[in-house]
Amino acid sequence: MTQFQDHDPQETREWLDALEAVVAFEGTDKARHLIGSLIEAARKHGIDTPYSATTPYINSIPTEKEPPYPGDRQIEQRLRALVRWNAMAMVARANKHTSVGGHIASYQSSATMYEVGFNHFFKGPDHPEGPDMVFFQGHAAPGMYARAFLEGRISEEQLINFRQEAHKKGLSSYPHPWLMSDFWQFPTVSMGLGPLMAIYQARFMKYMDGRGLTKANTRKVWAFLGDGEMDEPESLGAIGLAVREKLDNLVFVVNANLQRLDGPVRGNGKIIQELEGTFRGAGWNVIKVLWGPGWDELLAKDTSGKLMQRMMEVVDGEYQAYKAKDGAFVRENFFGKYPETAELVKNMTDDEIFSLTRGGHSPRKMYAAYKAATEHKGQPTVIIAKTVKGYGMGPFGEGAMTAHNQKKLDVNGLKYFRDRFGLPISDSQLENEVPFYKPDDSNELIKYLHERRQALGGYLPSRHDRAESLPTPALEAFDMILKGTGEREMSSTMLFGRILAIILRDKALGKRVVPIIPDEARTFGLEGLFRQVGIYDPAGQLYEPVDADQVSWYKQATNGQVLQEGINEAGSMSSWLAAATAYANYGEAMIPFYIYYSMFGYQRVGDLVWLGGDMRARGFIIGGTAGRTTLEGEGLQHQDGHNLVFFSAVPNCKAYDPTYGYEMAVIIRAGLQEMFTEKKDLFYYITAMNENYPHPAMPEGVEEGILKGLYPLRTSKAKHKPRVQLLGSGTILREVEQAARWLEADWGVTADVWSATSFSELAREGQECERENRLHPDQAARIPYVTQTLATTKGPIIAVTDYIHLYTEQVRAYMPRRYVTLGTDGFGRSDTREALRRFFEVDAAHVVVAALKALVDEGTLDAKVVSDAIQRYGIDPDVATPRAR
Repeated sequence: MTQFQDHDPQETREWLDALEAVVAFEGTDKARHLIGSLIEAARKHGIDTPYSATTPYINSIPTEKEPPYPGDRQIEQRLRALVRWNAMAMVARANKHTSVGGHIASYQSSATMYEVGFNHFFKGPDHPEGPDMVFFQGHAAPGMYARAFLEGRISEEQLINFRQEAHKKGLSSYPHPWLMSDFWQFPTVSMGLGPLMAIYQARFMKYMDGRGLTKANTRKVWAFLGDGEMDEPESLGAIGLAVREKLDNLVFVVNANLQRLDGPVRGNGKIIQELEGTFRGAGWNVIKVLWGPGWDELLAKDTSGKLMQRMMEVVDGEYQAYKAKDGAFVRENFFGKYPETAELVKNMTDDEIFSLTRGGHSPRKMYAAYKAATEHKGQPTVIIAKTVKGYGMGPFGEGAMTAHNQKKLDVNGLKYFRDRFGLPISDSQLENEVPFYKPDDSNELIKYLHERRQALGGYLPSRHDRAESLPTPALEAFDMILKGTGEREMSSTMLFGRILAIILRDKALGKRVVPIIPDEARTFGLEGLFRQVGIYDPAGQLYEPVDADQVSWYKQATNGQVLQEGINEAGSMSSWLAAATAYANYGEAMIPFYIYYSMFGYQRVGDLVWLGGDMRARGFIIGGTAGRTTLEGEGLQHQDGHNLVFFSAVPNCKAYDPTYGYEMAVIIRAGLQEMFTEKKDLFYYITAMNENYPHPAMPEGVEEGILKGLYPLRTSKAKHKPRVQLLGSGTILREVEQAARWLEADWGVTADVWSATSFSELAREGQECERENRLHPDQAARIPYVTQTLATTKGPIIAVTDYIHLYTEQVRAYMPRRYVTLGTDGFGRSDTREALRRFFEVDAAHVVVAALKALVDEGTLDAKVVSDAIQRYGIDPDVATPRAR
C-alpha cells in the first residue's frame, strides 16, 4: 500500500467496522463480493488498486472455521510415533551395517501430513468411488514402508534389508514400481516429475470420465512435494493447464520445511509467500497451513499487529535457525524484536516457546486443509504446509543444514527420539541394535489402523493390474498396408496414420486408442483425426473454428479422443504415461500412440521416458521425421541421429527403425499382442519418416526377421564372384538398395540387401547368448540370431543407417566376418536430403566406396578400384569428418 496521510481516520474506521459487520452477519463470501465490486468500480475511475497475489503470513483457515477432528487423536498420535520410529530405525539400522544411505529427516517433517491423509482421506483400491492416486515424495519412502510394516504388508526382513535388493529380499530406496510392482504406483524421486505427472494424471482422469470409460466420481490425485522441489521447471510448468481444465480433483501438498538438500530454499526470502503468489496468480485455490494450535492464542492476543508483522518480516534463513537452536534463542531473536511481541510470551517458559509447532505438524490444521481441498470445486488446490526438517530429532539433526543427509543416530540420539515420542523401548534395547517396534495385531493401535484403511477402501500405496487382456487383430487386418503402395509415393508417417485408422476402426480396440500429438498433427498428416474422433476438451467447443468448412476441421469435444497437447513434449509424455499405465490405475487398458518430432525425444524428456520404463508403461512412442538426413531444410536442432540409441538404452523399450509400411504394421501388431494381449510390461519406440517413396508389398515369411531385427530384403541372383552384404534401415535402406544396384552394374560386385529393423534388438539377443554361454560352459554354445543369419552368406558386411555409428556398432561382436559401419555422427545442416546424405557420407556413393574398400581389405579387389569410385562419384577424400565440420 502507498503511504497516505489520513485526515479523517474516523471515516476509515467506519468503513472497516462496516466490513467487520458484513463478515459477522453475512459471511466471508458476501464480504469478498463487496470488496471485488469496490475494486472494479475503482478501476473504472482510473484508480490504480494494487494487486497482491499473497496473503498475510498466517493460516488461510481461521481457527473458528476449522471443522471438528473426526478421529481418535490420542491413538493417531501413538500410531504416528510408531511409524516415525520404524522409519528412522530402518535407515539407521541399514547404515549401521552397510553404506547404502537413506533419509531420516524428510519423512519426519511430513509424517503428520501423510498420517492424516491415510486415516481420513486417501481412498484405497476397493473404495466404491474408486481409488485416489497419491504421488508420495520420494525421500519420504521409509515412512510408507514403516506404515506398511504395521499393516502387515511388509515384513521385518524387508525392513532389515532396506536398500539391499540385489541378493536379498529388500526394499527399494525410493518409489520404484519396476522393483516393487504390487506396491508403488509412481516413481517420484526424480524431483519435479511428480507434480508434472500428477497434473496430467488428474487431467487423464477427467478424460476417461468424459469418454465414458471410467467415472471420476470423488477420486483425487494427491501430490506430495518439497518446497525445494518446486524450483524444478517441471514442477510449475503445467500449473496453468490445471486451471484451464478446472482440475478440482487435484491437490498439491507442499511440505515447506524451508530446506532443500544443502541449505535453505530461500534463506533471504520466504518460499511460502513466493509459492502462494505463483499458484494464486495462476488461478489455484491456495491454502496455507503455517502455525500450529499454540500460535492461535498468541495471534488472538496480538492487538497491536506486531506478531503478524514479525511473522512476515522474518526470512526463512532465520526461521530455520529458530528450530536449530532453543527456546531462549527464539525468545530473544523472534519475540524480542518488539516490546509488544515480547509481552505476548512473558509468561511462557523457554521450553513452551520452543514447543510452539508449525502447522504441518498439527493433525487438526492439516485435517481442516484437506477437508477444504476435497470440497473445493472448480479449481485445483495447493496446500502449503510449514514444517521442520528432521522434526523430533532435536539436537541430533532437527532443522540443521545437514538434516537431509542424516542417516544415522548414536545411542543418545536414539534415546532422545524415543523419549520425544514416548515409545516403549528400553535403554538396553538400544545398546546393540536399533529395534523395530510393532504391537500385536490385537492391540488397539493396530486395530484402529486397519479399521481406518478398511473404511477408506484398502491399503496404499498399492498397485494392481485389473485390466482385461485385449485381443490382437489378425495381420490380415492391415492388408492394405501389407500390399504396398504400388507406384504411389508415401511417407512412413502417412502409413502410420493409416495403421492408426485401422486400429481406431477395430471394435475391441478403437475406443481404447489414445492419440497424443504435441501440435504437429498437420505436419504428420494426422489432421484427419480431428474430425474422425475429435480433440478432447472438457469445455467442448465454444467457438466456430475458421476451418469449419473443411473436411478435417479442428473439432473439440468433451468426449474427444485425441490429446492435442500444444507445443509441449513434457506434457505430452506425461499424458502418454497416464494412458500407458491406465491398466494399473483405472483397471482399463488404454493404447497410447504419442507421435512427435523425433529430435525432441529422449534427449528432451529422457527422465520421463526412463520413468516410464520404471512404472511399467505400455504403449507406443512414434519418433516422426526421424533420422539425421530425412528432414531436409530444418537444420541442426531438428535433425535426429541419436535418439534411437537413447531409447534402446531403456531396458524394457523395444526400439525399431522401419523403412516400409509393412514393417511398421508388423511391429505395431506385435506390440499390441505383447503389451495388451500378453500384458507384458514393455513399450515400443518406432521411427517414422516424412520422405515420400514407393512401399513394396510384404515378402513372404519375413515377420519373424522384422521383429528380431534383421531379414533379407533382396538376395542377388548375380553371378559375380566378389560379394557383399549390405544392411540398412529407415530411409537409408533405400540408399543401400541403390548402392547394391550400382555395385552390380558398375563394379561387378554382387550385393545382397538386408533390412535391419532393430540393431538394438539384435544386440540384446546377442548379449543374452553371450551370458548364457559364459555361465553354462558345459553346454552347447548358443549362437546369436544375427550371427546365424549372416554366417551362411559371403563377403564383408556393411551397415548403414541415419544414426550415429554407435547404433550399428552394437552388434560388431556378433558379426561372423569383416564388419564396416557408416553413420551420421556430427551436427545437422540445413540442406536437401541428397546434400545431407553426401555430407554425412551415408549416400549410395559412400556405401559403394565402403563396400569396395572392404573387399580390398580382404584382398579380393585392387585398391585402384576404390580410388576410381571416389573419383567417379566426386567424393573429396581430404575433407574433414562430419563430426569435425
